[in-house]
Amino acid sequence: MIINVLIGLTWFLGLLSFVSLYRAIVGPTSSDRVIAINVLATKVTTLIILVAIINEQNNFIDVAIVYSLIGFTMTVGVSKYIEKGKLF
Repeated sequence: MIINVLIGLTWFLGLLSFVSLYRAIVGPTSSDRVIAINVLATKVTTLIILVAIINEQNNFIDVAIVYSLIGFTMTVGVSKYIEKGKLF
């Protein structure tokens, strides 16, 4: 029963990821695009963890943590570039 709920949640988050992807492409400002990409990275991290729980493979959780760190670093870097025009 709980596996069916997790599979349904995985499909739902997968579909919502396309909404964030649309906002990242069409977003009127660059800050909208950065926020959409950050939301997309968070959803993908959640999807990786849900797949790990469904398949009972704990190795995917390490991958999700690394993906989350990369997404955070990217968000900070792009935000700093947008604000100051340079990374250093």
